[in-house]
Amino acid sequence: MALPDFLIAGVPKAGTTALHAALSRHPGLYLSQIKEPKFFLTDGPPPTKGGPGDALTYREHVWQRDKYEALFDAAPAGTLRGEATPFYLHDPEAMGRIHDLIPDAKLIVIVRDPVERAHSNWTHLWSAGLEPVGDFLRACAEQDRRIAAGWAPFWRYLELGRYGEQLEHAFSLFPREQVLVIRYRLLIDDPAATLDRICAFLGVQPGLLTEIPKENVTAHPERTLAHRAVSLGMRASDTIGRLLPGTAATAATHRLERLLQRGARERQPLSWEQRQAVLPQFIDDIKRLEIVLDEDFSNWRAPRDRSGGMVGARRPGQAQAKNGFRR
Repeated sequence: MALPDFLIAGVPKAGTTALHAALSRHPGLYLSQIKEPKFFLTDGPPPTKGGPGDALTYREHVWQRDKYEALFDAAPAGTLRGEATPFYLHDPEAMGRIHDLIPDAKLIVIVRDPVERAHSNWTHLWSAGLEPVGDFLRACAEQDRRIAAGWAPFWRYLELGRYGEQLEHAFSLFPREQVLVIRYRLLIDDPAATLDRICAFLGVQPGLLTEIPKENVTAHPERTLAHRAVSLGMRASDTIGRLLPGTAATAATHRLERLLQRGARERQPLSWEQRQAVLPQFIDDIKRLEIVLDEDFSNWRAPRDRSGGMVGARRPGQAQAKNGFRR
């Protein structure tokens, strides 16, 4: 039985699924088959209630230590073991548990323009038929109410993007040389050099990985009566699915999700008007991030001539990643 040597600890909707897939191809690395075990998010069983889809996701947490360590049993001798749960960075208690159990672990964090990250987060849940609010700005305004109602962290479109305060806390626990912060845009624009940087950080041979596969590309179903009907069915099946054993509930909702996304257009870019409306929520934290990392992030505060991320057509047969499992 063994624990991981490194964690992709943040952040959601910043390419962690694609990075997990890319690093899995390196002969010196072994990543868990379950991409998001979420082991450090709880100290014991996860919650049983939350927002749409949350209960099923909680059932898939690998929260028992023996089962978590078993995820790495198949690692070949001499390889470094890792997993990717991008919610760790956001959760101070999770970071504390990581420090207590594996204080020498190396952490990889990908930071993405927080407004774009929030928009991608909303689009992901809208595409999955779980987000009941079909307008990005109105959905962001629901954050505090949803937190109070006990919805899971993935619904915190704005809060998840406050990397300055999250990294400040991480650096209070871990030496900076154990934390690698990567910009999402570099992962997209210069994948070979970025992957080499990650491999050098982990201490494995660079030059073997050159591409970031398109994983978890989000489609964007239009707001039609058919979308509304299937989405209502999706949320209803989520409630019924809580009564089904094991992974049967996930399988039951997966068919509806495929139907919902069939023929959907590519994810739509964020408009400048939307960006202007949300950006003030992040200005103070962007400044904090610049101080914490001693880097310039002024482009996140400026008008953009390019938006979106891993957009484009999905591979044939590919579905959106669901509940922490690769598809």
